[in-house]
Amino acid sequence: MQSSLSESNPQPGPECYRLEKAPTGIKGFDEISGGGLPRGRCTLVSGAAGSGKTIFGLEFLVQGATTYAEPGVLMCFEESSLNLSQDVSSLGFNLPELVRNKQLVIESCRINPAEVVTVGDFDLEGLFLRLEQAIEAVGAKRVVLDPIETLLATYGNTPTMRGELLRLFDWLNERGLTSVVIGERGRQGELTRFGVEEYVSDCVIMLDQRVENEISTRRLRLVKYRGSAHGTNEFPFTISSRGFIVLPITAVKLVYSAGKERISTGLSQLDQMLGGGLYRHSSVLISGHTGTGKTTLIANFLCEAARRGERSLFVSSEESPEQLVRDMASVAIDLQHWIDVGLLKIWAERTTSQGMEERLARMENLIEEFQPLLVGLDTIGSLGQVGQDPAVNATVVRTIDLLRSRGITAVLTVLTHADVEKGDVVGVSAIIDTWLLVKNLETDGERNRLLYIVKSRGSNHSNQVREFRLTSQGPELVDVVIGPEGVITGSSRLIFEDKQKRLALSSLNEMKRKHRSLQRHRLEIESQIELLRSQFQEDSDELELITLEEESAVETEASLGLLRSQHRGEIQ
Repeated sequence: MQSSLSESNPQPGPECYRLEKAPTGIKGFDEISGGGLPRGRCTLVSGAAGSGKTIFGLEFLVQGATTYAEPGVLMCFEESSLNLSQDVSSLGFNLPELVRNKQLVIESCRINPAEVVTVGDFDLEGLFLRLEQAIEAVGAKRVVLDPIETLLATYGNTPTMRGELLRLFDWLNERGLTSVVIGERGRQGELTRFGVEEYVSDCVIMLDQRVENEISTRRLRLVKYRGSAHGTNEFPFTISSRGFIVLPITAVKLVYSAGKERISTGLSQLDQMLGGGLYRHSSVLISGHTGTGKTTLIANFLCEAARRGERSLFVSSEESPEQLVRDMASVAIDLQHWIDVGLLKIWAERTTSQGMEERLARMENLIEEFQPLLVGLDTIGSLGQVGQDPAVNATVVRTIDLLRSRGITAVLTVLTHADVEKGDVVGVSAIIDTWLLVKNLETDGERNRLLYIVKSRGSNHSNQVREFRLTSQGPELVDVVIGPEGVITGSSRLIFEDKQKRLALSSLNEMKRKHRSLQRHRLEIESQIELLRSQFQEDSDELELITLEEESAVETEASLGLLRSQHRGEIQ
């Protein structure tokens, strides 16, 4: 019995109901909101003047009509349809064309509260009638009301205002319309002007615009979202020719390729130090003091990519393209050639010319247009001129994740003012795959450059220090010399090497002299041995002759004796 009751009355759970969402098509927003706005419900978008409220609503409608086949209705209470169409044309929104194609209806219902005279009860029946006609005209699924405060200002008291607002939302929800209501921030910083709109809305989005260090930054926050989990942090966003773009740093997933293919840096010695080169799609940080050759290394990496037939993008925040071309030519790096053949593009712009988010959005747009396989950023430390450390770190992380997600090898430089080998660089050294450190060594009245690898994930890299030289034949790495007092570089190394060569030559000459002396002694000994052998042979021959003579004499004597004996016998 208990089992049958349990089956006939299932407990509520995630599988019983899931809030359906309508994708906005706004880049980045659907990610942080878990899929878009609540379908068939009302969303309040609130913000101060210039924060991007109307743009948000318009892109919601335009993307719905063009991408998701959901026609929409825009009801404006302050601006004419002509002015609105002209204002957003710079963002690529062709509202008149959408209207002609019956994908969008723009209703301009301008209300001037100062001209309204209230006699008796005031209700929204007239608004409902106009909305109904517009919705039926195109079969609308989406509605935007901009701004709601103009309509609410006609009510004299808060209870009536709240009741009519609820009635409006219920009317929209009953028809299954996904609605966006544009609201205005209060003068004292309140979320809305009248303080009731946020309470009756199912989803509330707050847009904000701040000015720090004379740089304007826009931010978005999901204040509430009934029936859905969502990101609660503030997310920077930009408004550009590509529309409304949210940059969700905390929504970025660690999902990107990690292949085993290696690519050359353009320096064979450095490739050997890295165990065969850099991993494709990895991130590389080059840190060092000013004048250590960081920009030259990036330029060399980019030109090597171009030699492989790959496109590369050089993002510079300190030098113009002409200056980079001239400076790199002095070390045999021909940037102009690769620019002319279309394999290299240089984007040079001061970081102070726009906010960090705007700069990142523009770089993303450039990447989509040019499709590079390697991007060099020189230098990320300059972002500190337009933001505080946490914001700079967040922007750098977003940049690295953007490049990783596109399968792009990233090379970044950062200027350091002290030895930070064991410290952190711009808060991102932990997420970098390979870290090269270039430093100056001042000895004997001259300054020389040293390069070594702090880390290189997945590589059996060298732990040796190399001297980094910039010559008219190009950059090169040279093995350092260890002398009695430590590492020797530059002129001291040349003097030391010359001294070692002279010592080696002197030692070689001494060895040759000893070899000749030994050869002479060997010949003398061999001559003596030959003489002794000759004397020995003569003595041997003489001894043999004497022996033969004596043997012959003995035989003769024996023969004579025998004859004498025989002779005596005969006589007897």
